[in-house]
Amino acid sequence: MLRSHTCGELRRAHEGKTVTLSGWVNSYRDHGENLVFIDLRDRYGKTQIVFNTEENSEIDSIARKLRREDVVQVIGEVRYRGDDLVNPKLDTGEIEVRVDSLNIFSRSKTPPFELEGDLANEELRLKYRFVDLRRASLQKNLILRHKLTQAVRSYFNDREFLEIETPILGRSSPEGARDYLVPSRVHHGEFYALPQSPQIYKQILMVSGFDRYYQIARCFRDEDLRADRQPEFTQIDIEMSFVERDDILDMADGLVSHVVKEVQDIDLPTPLPRYTYADVM
Repeated sequence: MLRSHTCGELRRAHEGKTVTLSGWVNSYRDHGENLVFIDLRDRYGKTQIVFNTEENSEIDSIARKLRREDVVQVIGEVRYRGDDLVNPKLDTGEIEVRVDSLNIFSRSKTPPFELEGDLANEELRLKYRFVDLRRASLQKNLILRHKLTQAVRSYFNDREFLEIETPILGRSSPEGARDYLVPSRVHHGEFYALPQSPQIYKQILMVSGFDRYYQIARCFRDEDLRADRQPEFTQIDIEMSFVERDDILDMADGLVSHVVKEVQDIDLPTPLPRYTYADVM
């Protein structure tokens, strides 16, 4: 392994241990003749790294050339910062790593934008998406999405549902929008359609005896952008046999309550409020 711990893992309990960390240089600070500091970052957090160039002159020239977003590996000893130097803003704020060995995996060009704060230029962000995804806010969003899908799966798995993957390439079955069409290489002049939803496939599953199905389904609709719709989106798709309306509503209530509890640790009482069509109108 190219690391023994992540950059968000080390605590005072690790004091005195020799560790190996790998990640991105988040910031660089040169404190004069003998000390160079960097904050090393990965998706788990940040750790302060200290290069004492007087103790190890072999890495002096390398450490002083480090810049933001360089990808490096460091090996060193975990040390307590001292009561007056603890950084309460970091989970690893009690410790630092004094480096004995430094290995540079990749040098970085000057980043096209700052990784902190909100960015207005969406076109620039998408051009450098691999840099944009290093931002803490986007990583937090993707981790949240991961936790949500895991909570959805655990809920349905506990209730005898089967997660079944349905085809992406199929016949056109017009629903509420235009289909995306994919030309067939084998059958000249013929086209596949990308699914607007797995509707036909899940109905086939029901009449085949798979009475409880779910899927985190990718769907495609060739329509203009709206505030709540993109051409490509994901939906929690379910189907059930031998049920009445209230059975479906109860299942949906339970799903929402379970996901909110698992992801946000909020207790959401059920049943959720229900309104008739006439009330809503």
